[in-house]
Amino acid sequence: MATSSPFTFPMHLFSELVNKLSGLQPPGWAIDEIQHRLVLLLNHVLMQEPEATARLARLKGRVVRVQWRTLSMTVAVTPAGLLELAASHKAADLSLVVADDSPASLVQTVIAGGKPPIKIEGDVQLAAEMNWLVDHVRWDVEEDLSRLLGDAPAHAFVSVAKQIAAGLKSFLVTKVADNTASGSSENGTAVKGTP
Repeated sequence: MATSSPFTFPMHLFSELVNKLSGLQPPGWAIDEIQHRLVLLLNHVLMQEPEATARLARLKGRVVRVQWRTLSMTVAVTPAGLLELAASHKAADLSLVVADDSPASLVQTVIAGGKPPIKIEGDVQLAAEMNWLVDHVRWDVEEDLSRLLGDAPAHAFVSVAKQIAAGLKSFLVTKVADNTASGSSENGTAVKGTP
């Protein structure tokens, strides 16, 4: 007798909600504000890693465009090795297009610790530097929280968040594996361990 997870129904509802909301386009002012806040966050994280700013400073003036569905953001590298918003019509040296259109699938991939499929076009050196940044630069959330809350509460908060994230990641990895296995067996392909 097959048992289902108690999270099956909520995950289905979440997927449906995200898919319905994904067709809505936020207003232009909201997109601008989110992009400005995102650049501030990225620069905050970059400033915590001197090697990252040094590597980016060598690429000053280069333009990177990131796109997912109809949303796009164009940033330029400053002489200080940070990022600034660039005009969307400015020619990009590197274009990164997220190939996965499904918001639910994208969230599952990221939470499970994977990288979404990305179509890359443009400057190879700039692409290599962006890949290095993704692989090596991490936001030290605990350090930032300790400035606000103190060391002990920040450590406790981050520990609980890591446990929740690990549980969610484990669940999603299992869920994706189960969906893959059931999809393979439905298509007539034998799944390992089944006749």
